[in-house]
Amino acid sequence: MAVHIIPAQVTDIHEVLADHPRYWGERDLRSLHLLSLVQEFGSTCLVARAEDGILGYLIGFVTPDGTGYVHLIATRDDARGTGVGRDLYAAFVEAAREQGAVRLKAITSVTNEGSIAFHRSLGFEARVEEEYNGPGRPMVVFGRALPATP
Repeated sequence: MAVHIIPAQVTDIHEVLADHPRYWGERDLRSLHLLSLVQEFGSTCLVARAEDGILGYLIGFVTPDGTGYVHLIATRDDARGTGVGRDLYAAFVEAAREQGAVRLKAITSVTNEGSIAFHRSLGFEARVEEEYNGPGRPMVVFGRALPATP
């Protein structure tokens, strides 16, 4: 089945939210799906689309200091382990580089073992910041430099 990674549209996020548990399981992260990010940072918000719908998506943007920040990345339950997440990250790196990114950053909860393992497999360094989201709200912060292009 052919998978195409393309810029996300607001309608894509509506499609994902309608099937939210297939991407996020029991965790309700609908409030993190900020449509304004898709509206304003369209070239760095991506979907992996196949004949049977959206297999995965990434919502990200590039900060003024050159950080390609991945706000959300998710793969549909039946597409996990197929490389869709890696492909989304690769496409994001390309789009972020075009906007001057020199490093990548993402965050996750300290209990999200799958995300921690995935990001480490992509070469991210991970550190726990104890009050990243406020007092008593630690998060794992991932960081990785983008090597210069040849």
